[in-house]
Amino acid sequence: MVQVVGDVERLHGAGLRVTAARIAILHTVRDGDHLDVDAIYRGVRERVGHVSLQAIYDGLHALRRAGLLHKIEPMGSPARYEARVGDNHHHLVCRTCGRVTDVDCATGEAPCLDPVDAAGFHVDEADVIYWGTCPGCLPSQN
Repeated sequence: MVQVVGDVERLHGAGLRVTAARIAILHTVRDGDHLDVDAIYRGVRERVGHVSLQAIYDGLHALRRAGLLHKIEPMGSPARYEARVGDNHHHLVCRTCGRVTDVDCATGEAPCLDPVDAAGFHVDEADVIYWGTCPGCLPSQN
C-alpha cells in the first residue's frame, strides 16, 4: 500500500493523471528487469485485468516523458524500460541471450563521458551500452 501511495504522489508531482494502468506499469517495470513492452503488457494485465496494448504504449510514453521511467534501446533488441532514473548509470548487454544489467558510471561527473568535440551541443546525458557475454552464456570453465 505504501508503494501505491508513493506512486500516486509521483504521478501527481509529474502532473499526470493517476490511473490503474499507470500504477500497474510502474509496479511491473520496477518489479521486472529491463522489460520490453510485451512483458510489461503481460504484467499489467495480470495486475489490473484487461488493458489495451495502446494504453501500455501511451502510459510508457507519458511516464518516460515525466522522468518516472527510463527507456533503453540496445541495437538488435526491442526497447526496454526500467524504473532506475535520476542517476546516469549504464548497461551491460549479453550478445547471446540479450540479458541487460545495470552498471554504475565508470568515472567522472554526469554525463560520465565528455566528447572530444561537442560541436556546440550542451551535453546532459550519455547513453553507454557495454556489449559482451553474460556469465550464464559463457562456456563452462572445466
